[in-house]
Amino acid sequence: MWTEKLQVQGPYNFDLVLERLSLDPLQVVDFTNRTVKVPLYIEKEPIVLQVQAMGNIDEPSFIIKGQSEVYKSKAIERLKKVFHWHQPLEGISRHFRESDLREIFEEHRGTAIVLDFDYYSCLVKCIIHQQLNLSFAHTLTERFVKTFGFQMEGAWFYPTPETTAQLQIEQLRAIQFSGRKAEYVIGLSEQIIHGHLNLEIMEKLSDQEVMDTLIKIRGIGRWTAENFLLFGLGRPNLFPKADIGIQNALKILYGLPQKPTQEEMESYSVKWAPYLSYASLYLWRSIEKRSEKK
Repeated sequence: MWTEKLQVQGPYNFDLVLERLSLDPLQVVDFTNRTVKVPLYIEKEPIVLQVQAMGNIDEPSFIIKGQSEVYKSKAIERLKKVFHWHQPLEGISRHFRESDLREIFEEHRGTAIVLDFDYYSCLVKCIIHQQLNLSFAHTLTERFVKTFGFQMEGAWFYPTPETTAQLQIEQLRAIQFSGRKAEYVIGLSEQIIHGHLNLEIMEKLSDQEVMDTLIKIRGIGRWTAENFLLFGLGRPNLFPKADIGIQNALKILYGLPQKPTQEEMESYSVKWAPYLSYASLYLWRSIEKRSEKK
């Protein structure tokens, strides 16, 4: 087993990261020890890392533990992107200090965009979550992973595209997938194993190129593609104007009598570029906190 300590520039609120991760029943989160187990694929090999926070918001540091030395450097580089350790949040916060979002950014200081652990599971999860309330979406995803995926060192891995492509629609309907959602997940997996879709090259494409590629696939629309860009690839400048949560947050922020129009949202967001993804995250967080206080 190897251990590595990383120092990260603050502000960074890892306790909030754990809080958000814990909403997903598949995540192995320990609040007492401030740890999470991270299942990764490095060069198609499954590995599990443990991330433990040791510092505070202003001086964050982390201890990373893994079993095999073989993929250590690549695994750490992946972790840096997943947890947004590769770019200090201070510069992003500074960008919003003179904006209409300054109070939200101050209240939720150190909130980071945390990516899904691999591209395929991100896209599958987005498809499963389509048009479902969050609680049942997590339940359905958990059933899918625990039925067809596998567990290693206490962490759960999604089934591979090869495994999912071999499933029958009836097997997914048995865990309460709709017939159409089952077709979408199996169809996506077939696209990957037959070489029609390469998720690994997506990081080299522009946002629009990724969008154009994904929406050609049955079952993937703009909402799913935008979520993949944001939580799969970590693109910094996404503002999904069709998202109901963002619309509700803006309605509250500006005291509007009804949800804002697309034109109003475009007008509000002009000055938030090139960090629209963080504007989206903090707007979501602003209404999540309101729900928690009720």
